[in-house]
Amino acid sequence: MNLDTQLIWHNDFTTTSFDAVIIPGGFSFGDHLRAGIIAASSPATEIVRRMANDGKPVLGICNGFQILIEAGLLPGALLRNSSLKFVCKWMKLHIRNNDSAFTCKFEKESEARMPIAHNEGRFFAEEDVLNRLEAEDSIVMTYADENPTGTSRGITAVTNKDRNVVGMMPHPERASDLALGGTDGLKVFESMVEWARC
Repeated sequence: MNLDTQLIWHNDFTTTSFDAVIIPGGFSFGDHLRAGIIAASSPATEIVRRMANDGKPVLGICNGFQILIEAGLLPGALLRNSSLKFVCKWMKLHIRNNDSAFTCKFEKESEARMPIAHNEGRFFAEEDVLNRLEAEDSIVMTYADENPTGTSRGITAVTNKDRNVVGMMPHPERASDLALGGTDGLKVFESMVEWARC
């Protein structure tokens, strides 16, 4: 597998030839209507959808998670934090599922430390959807201690049934070097490489 990476502007993302795709955090299209809703209509999202259907690893981080939900690739919704404030802090996370494209290098039931930074990161779903996610072991990460955003059942990351699409509110890229404050986020990307090689 070629480990080269490319930063691609959404208008230039026109091929499914890549081994994996990461939709990063940030404010897609300004998020003026609802976080991720305009980006979900971008032609690039159709390429992401085709890659997901082909079983390739697809990760949405923060705003990228919002886009995956709005595109129908993951269930639920991401609402404003219950505090109605932007929350930016390092959090202790509980790894609930290590059988996904982005957690297979973690030990199940282990803990990781990564930062969050969002205003609309409160994962919400109806009780039947939450129960289904629990039953299908599709909850990837939860907060280990406090729940600073009021997210349902402490959920911070979920996956699809095929385990190749993951959305997460924590920022693993901000926890990938000791100079940044920690390296637990590296395992997210190492997991992606291992999954793509299989």
